[in-house]
Amino acid sequence: MVSREIIRKKVMELATEATEIAGVELFDVGLIGRRGKMILRVAIDNEQGIGIKECERVSRQLEALLDVEDPIQGTYTLEVTSPGLDRPLRNIEDFERFKGRQARVVTTERIDNQTFFTGRIKSVKGDIIVFELDNKEVEIPYKIVSKARLEIEF
Repeated sequence: MVSREIIRKKVMELATEATEIAGVELFDVGLIGRRGKMILRVAIDNEQGIGIKECERVSRQLEALLDVEDPIQGTYTLEVTSPGLDRPLRNIEDFERFKGRQARVVTTERIDNQTFFTGRIKSVKGDIIVFELDNKEVEIPYKIVSKARLEIEF
């Protein structure tokens, strides 16, 4: 039996090819469940945002590639989605891209006696994220960020 990580790696290759053809970028690939009842979740992204048309285009392209390569034994359900409004911030470039947006950050070390911050991304200076919290600025070194995601704003 092929390991889940080998399957995920092969699916990542195919999803990368499908997203390049569709003109979007691959955000993440997840395999959920067990053999025979697996869900293959592919998240896609681009600067303009993701709509149903982009998801359909990637889904059709990826289905064709998966049919040919057949990396997943048994049945599975393919879901193509966007990262969502509360998307994870996975690298310093994401913080740069979403300057001005509300975010939630958890750090591995204390800054001003706390490890959890909710505020607006004001700027990025090298590897330092400048957060605006209640009319004060907090500088957070990216290397101590353990989790980060955008907040949904209404």
